[in-house]
Amino acid sequence: MSLRSSLIRLATAAAVGVLVTSVAAGPALADDGWGDGDGDPGFGQEGGHHNDRLARGVVTAETLFLRSAPNRGSQVIRVAHRDDVVSIFCKTTGQSVQGDNLWYLLPDGTWAWGAARYIDVIGRAPRWC
Repeated sequence: MSLRSSLIRLATAAAVGVLVTSVAAGPALADDGWGDGDGDPGFGQEGGHHNDRLARGVVTAETLFLRSAPNRGSQVIRVAHRDDVVSIFCKTTGQSVQGDNLWYLLPDGTWAWGAARYIDVIGRAPRWC
């Protein structure tokens, strides 16, 4: 076996080890105390309840595409409509949309990014991701 193939095998084994470790740690990291302990992170507004750790916003665009990453080229995960009230987990910078490069991570239903240009924050500002 050549040195090159040995190094490739070693790198592959290391990558698999990292992947297995991250998968094993995933459930422990997923329960950060925000939910009620039954696997539901408590991010949504089911039953008229809103998690106090989340910011809130209202959609101002007629139709807002919510995406898999904070840019307009990423996959559309779902759609929000004007006057929808959404929970905002955090904010980050991304592709500029009409001069605004902030994007909000919305945990309602699915985790998706919405351009801050089309979401007006209600109350306190979202935290940084």
